[in-house]
Amino acid sequence: MLRKGLIAAMAFALQFGAPQLLAADAAAPAPTATPTEAPAAAPAVAAPVAPTLSVDKTALDNGGVITITGKAEPGKPVFIEVYNEHRVKGNYFDSKPDKEGKIPYKLYITEDVPAFYQILLPTSAKEVVEKYKKEGKGWSYGGLLKDSGADVAYINPSKSKIEGFQTSLMASLAGSRGDALPALDDKERVQRSKQIMKSRYRGIGKLFATSVEQKEDGSFTAKVKIPEGSAPDKYVITAATDKTSRSEPVTVENKIGFPVIYMENAGTSLNLFIPFILTLLIATLGVLCGFGGAFILNPLMIMGFGMPHPVVAGTVMPTVLFSQGSGIMNYAKINFISWKVGLLMGAAMLAGGFIGPALTLLVTLDQFTLYLGWILIVIVGLMFWQTTPGYIAKNKKEQAILKEFQKRAAEAAAKKA
Repeated sequence: MLRKGLIAAMAFALQFGAPQLLAADAAAPAPTATPTEAPAAAPAVAAPVAPTLSVDKTALDNGGVITITGKAEPGKPVFIEVYNEHRVKGNYFDSKPDKEGKIPYKLYITEDVPAFYQILLPTSAKEVVEKYKKEGKGWSYGGLLKDSGADVAYINPSKSKIEGFQTSLMASLAGSRGDALPALDDKERVQRSKQIMKSRYRGIGKLFATSVEQKEDGSFTAKVKIPEGSAPDKYVITAATDKTSRSEPVTVENKIGFPVIYMENAGTSLNLFIPFILTLLIATLGVLCGFGGAFILNPLMIMGFGMPHPVVAGTVMPTVLFSQGSGIMNYAKINFISWKVGLLMGAAMLAGGFIGPALTLLVTLDQFTLYLGWILIVIVGLMFWQTTPGYIAKNKKEQAILKEFQKRAAEAAAKKA
């Protein structure tokens, strides 16, 4: 009986309890899957902060020192580009042999070089600048820009309009620049502009100055010296920390007045009284000795006023015309001219007058000063030799001519009196 009761209870539970259990299971909430977290958004990259700058003055009187202050993004070196809005001529003659030993004979010319140009570097770049100074004349302008980081500020000259010519020595002697080369692409134009800038300004000290002092908070100060005799009008100053972060330009005007004048083709200013007095003295000595004085004026103008040697050569030529014209007239009065020899030499000088100007673009200032220096040394040596007692004793004819000259000069002075 007990066994039958247990069986009946189990059957009752299965019949009436199972549906309730099933219903309870159905009513229970289904297990939910743990949601996958969304990826975190990448932090926004801050836009580069453009530097700001200001200057302590807005005008100069024939040069001076400008103090620049500003602020840039902390930790970034600041480079400052300073240039004058006047444009001048510049050229570069590619005469370096290539890998095969051939000389390219390519001439690059522009009339779009700033009359004054300088990049101010952080004081921390002094070691880089000194390294390139030790390289002497072979220093690389592009290399210094890159190694110092100043290439981010090299903007204005890179936009210059440059023409290229395939030339030769024979073409130059004939007064021709040669055949025009295809237009330069952007990359080559920037490269050639650097070569022209170095050829025009030569020294590292003219193109760079390590005067930017920076603080940890990004503030900076710098000084730029505009030399006396620099081009007038506006000087544009811009600071840069990279190629995309540049400050708004600030301008400073350089004023000049008489007797100082500006020479457009030379890109410099000059006090008129100085070359007037200098030329007066040299012309007096030159006519007395039978030379025009240009070979003395040329190095003095280059060293004293920093003018490009082609411009100096062209500027000095009229002075020779005036001194020689008056000298010819006065020597003719005392009958001291051999016209046959003079005209023959004049024909040779006429030919040289066409050849010389064509060659000036193919000769660097270093070559010009070297050749002229040797010529002057030879002339000085010959003149000194002619003043020695031994030479004078052997040239009695020259002494007789000198005495005759003095006699005629005295007679001419007596007639005027």
